Amino acid sequence: MPDMAYSRAVETYAQLDSSFTEDSAQWGNKIFYNRKPVDGTIRRGDELPFEYKNDSLGYVQSAGAINPLKEHPLVGADSLEASRLFNINCGICHGADGKASGPLASSGKLGGIKDLTSAEAVALADGTIFHIMTYGKNNMGSYASQLSRKQRWEIVQYIRTIQPKAEAKAEPKAATDKSIHSK
Repeated sequence: MPDMAYSRAVETYAQLDSSFTEDSAQWGNKIFYNRKPVDGTIRRGDELPFEYKNDSLGYVQSAGAINPLKEHPLVGADSLEASRLFNINCGICHGADGKASGPLASSGKLGGIKDLTSAEAVALADGTIFHIMTYGKNNMGSYASQLSRKQRWEIVQYIRTIQPKAEAKAEPKAATDKSIHSK
């Protein structure tokens, strides 16, 4: 097996020579090579895949996605990079404060821009915001080609820092000794 030590290099966009095929029906006669990565593999340095589809079911299921950067204290919410990415990509519509006060929103030429500080936006799960940034929703287009997964998760964390904090729910009053002991 001398050719195992000297394997053929295959250029990505080059024409395949006669010993290779992209047709799975010719597997026995030629070397099958379809130029696609093996299913389930992840590119080196890439974050785990976001496996929710771009449909209504995927949108609902995305609420269960957990931000993988939440556990990293040096990445995300307090990051200058996340603020910069938000202002470059999101600020044009949502404004630096997230209140739909960006130049496009205030021009009146584009309506329906979400106020990211509204109660409805605060109630959205991190995964749902990521889903919207990945696939787009209503007037907002997808940012998957402009921002990496990590950058989109950083922006989700940054959005949480500009949103108003949910007020703490009132703690139930502790029962008094009289109510505990009286029967």
